[in-house]
Amino acid sequence: MKPSPAETLRTAIALHQKGNLTEAEREYRLVLSAKPDQAEALYFLGMLNAQLGRNDEAVENYNRLLALIPDSAPALYNRGVALLRLRRYANAHASFDRALAIEPGDPETLTNLGITLYELKRYQEALSSYDQALATRPDLAEAWNNRGNVLRILNRAEDALASCDKALAIKPDYAEALSNRSGALVELGQFTEALTSCGKALALNPGFVEALTNRGNALRGLHQPAAALMSYDQALATKPDFVEALQSKANLLNYLHRHEEAVAIYEKALAFDAGNEFVFCMRAHSKMHCANWSTYKEDAERFALDVRSGKNGIAPFVFLGVADSPADQLLCANAWVRDHCSPSPIRVWKGERYRHDRIRIAYLSADFCDHAVSYLLAGLFETHDRSRFESTAISFGQNNAGEMRTRLMGAFERFIDVSSRSDAQVAKLLRELEIDIAVDLMGFTTGYRAKIFAARPAPIQVNYLGFPGTMGAEYIDYIIADRYVIPKEHLPHYSEKVVYLPDTFQANDSKRRIADRIPTRAEAGLPEKGFVFCAFNNTYKITPGLFDIWMRLLEKTDGSVLWLLGLNDAARRNLQGHAASRGIAPRRLVFAPHATYADHLARYQLADLFLDTLPFNAGATASDALWGGLPVLTCSGSAFAARMAGSLLNAVGLPELVTRSLEEYEAVALQLATNRHLLAETKARLAQNRLTCPLFDSDRSRRHIEAAYVTMWERSQKGLSPENISVALN
Repeated sequence: MKPSPAETLRTAIALHQKGNLTEAEREYRLVLSAKPDQAEALYFLGMLNAQLGRNDEAVENYNRLLALIPDSAPALYNRGVALLRLRRYANAHASFDRALAIEPGDPETLTNLGITLYELKRYQEALSSYDQALATRPDLAEAWNNRGNVLRILNRAEDALASCDKALAIKPDYAEALSNRSGALVELGQFTEALTSCGKALALNPGFVEALTNRGNALRGLHQPAAALMSYDQALATKPDFVEALQSKANLLNYLHRHEEAVAIYEKALAFDAGNEFVFCMRAHSKMHCANWSTYKEDAERFALDVRSGKNGIAPFVFLGVADSPADQLLCANAWVRDHCSPSPIRVWKGERYRHDRIRIAYLSADFCDHAVSYLLAGLFETHDRSRFESTAISFGQNNAGEMRTRLMGAFERFIDVSSRSDAQVAKLLRELEIDIAVDLMGFTTGYRAKIFAARPAPIQVNYLGFPGTMGAEYIDYIIADRYVIPKEHLPHYSEKVVYLPDTFQANDSKRRIADRIPTRAEAGLPEKGFVFCAFNNTYKITPGLFDIWMRLLEKTDGSVLWLLGLNDAARRNLQGHAASRGIAPRRLVFAPHATYADHLARYQLADLFLDTLPFNAGATASDALWGGLPVLTCSGSAFAARMAGSLLNAVGLPELVTRSLEEYEAVALQLATNRHLLAETKARLAQNRLTCPLFDSDRSRRHIEAAYVTMWERSQKGLSPENISVALN
């Protein structure tokens, strides 16, 4: 006798429970062929299809069931899970919402809704969903773990760590929680402990790609780049489309100046995640480092569109190189701060008024070593008036031993290496030291740690020198500038209040040593008699339009060459190719090798004219050239970064070298290249002004910066909010 549909269904369920999925599927289909509206068979067949990874079929099974029983919470939940696996997040969200309307507070549904909201980048809602689940089921390890993921995204790494630890207290062998814990520890700068956590996760699951990637990030933090790259490669060998590992690997290659390799890896990441704005941004930046302009115009246009639409993936420092709009730069910084280093909900400094004999200033940087910022500021640090100011260095960069590091360690009253401390720990340290004014010398440059300032550890927080633009952060009170780099009409485009120094924004160290021996032109690979245009800015600052001008100058100036920094093979190769395509022999591009700082300053004397870049001017590089005796020709734009060299030239008494259009820039360059008398006169005036004009008067700039600090401090002591400050000439 043929079994009834009910008997067949019981057989199917029994087979299913035993793991005999093929036989169970056959029996479920027999039931449904006899009775297509058998709800229980549809439900269990949906579960079976989901187990086999056939999520599309599972969704169809649940849709048929829900047409029969619209308020089946289990079917709605399971359909949501299948849709989540299919990355149909909006549909999954709707399914979970309907399930919760029928069974409010179900912890599993709330947990999966949290995952869906996370994927939809609705992070605060995801956090709320996990919290609701845990209010009902505090022993739900998955919810604690996923909650930790969201907290990391929300820049709450310490809370994320605590959440992962809750998950592990419930489920000690939870590899995912161990891996996520390591990610939080990396965010906190606790790289050794992160490595230990990764090791435990990998002992449980040796091929766990998330843990391998986090291990790579921890190794990078421990300054072990070769081991980090190996760990990323292990992750990618298991899962070649794992975008997080591709992105981390490319970021490290970029940091190591292996830009051409980085471009290739970013390209792979974009093939799997075309909408990833940050990967797109960094690919474009690495291409600029290589002088690869194949997509320059399209990339610059997309940057502007993304920034104006409020997207958060465009790094503010990268944006400086393609945008000359201070209004757009503010939008870019605002979006970056909102999603990467938003203000902490808990302020470390709570409004106390310190009563010190001296104003306590802390300078925070990763670059207290042989770096441009240190070359400029060493004199300021050494000559601070110690009767009025107590200075502290907060160093979070790699401890690169060298002459400058040694000099700086002696320049401050305190030099504190915090490279192994978390952002929260550093913020707490600043509060314990009762720092009055915390000066961020990084902004959004490599190695920045704005989250320290986001915790508001000091009454006054200042953006100075390292980042030539607004940080767009409410927790940064002031930006130190001058009336040239930030004209009055541009004030609305800066979130900070502006401190106007009377001469120039840039402090300089008049003790910078120039090597006694100047190499010959032949030793530098330069022609003995030809005109030498020098352009020693970083390659990423060179734009196609500017390069066109440079090539026309070579064409119109017989025997001339363009002297560039030979930063990487790809850049040299591509720049030579660009020259050839414009009818200029590649040999007329000469590339300078790396040299010590003193030797680098000395070789500027071999050149005739420095050609600046736009929209990202030379800053420290222009100062180096002028200190070395080489006139700098610039073109000023609108934004801070596009006006730096103009400020320096005004301060050294050569305003005629500041042009206002690229047409004027080209004309003045050609005039100087073809009129030897005019060039000699310009060089002679620079030599005369170099030691008498404000630009290189270290003590003068020190007095002005200290006057700015005093005004900031006095306002704070009176309980007044920050305001624009004009420092009087002193």
